[in-house]
Amino acid sequence: MAIQLDDVDLRLLEELQRDADRPNVELARLVELSPAATLHRVRRLKESGVISRITAEVDATTAGFPLQVWVAVTLKDHDDAANRRFSQAIAKMPEVVSADWVTGETDELLWVVAQDVGQLQRVLVRLSTRGGAQRLITLLRLEELKRRTALPLETRA
Repeated sequence: MAIQLDDVDLRLLEELQRDADRPNVELARLVELSPAATLHRVRRLKESGVISRITAEVDATTAGFPLQVWVAVTLKDHDDAANRRFSQAIAKMPEVVSADWVTGETDELLWVVAQDVGQLQRVLVRLSTRGGAQRLITLLRLEELKRRTALPLETRA
């Protein structure tokens, strides 16, 4: 359930989405609060689950993963056991950076990184053999057009 966010909360979240590594004093200046009040607000946003975690965003290419692909997966079977099998298989694959159950013609959409084509091929084979995938559609990412981490909080009604 969503909690009520006031204008200060929204400004804090916008600034944290831009740069969560900035010092609390600078964040307080940007949102026009005292450092103590800013710290209290950020803690409340964390405790309420609005801020689920703070992580470093690592550039995949610079870190040695030039191949970045979306993989649309259709499973052979569509029961609870097959879903658990697939979830357990991808949990053991560090190359699968994110995974979502989706609706439509495919069952899951995965974000996969690889150092080379050989590594990508091994991931795809494991998805079929250990994960129970019947069909894999691989879409090679050519260029990021828009950053995908920030929510459009400024447009909330």
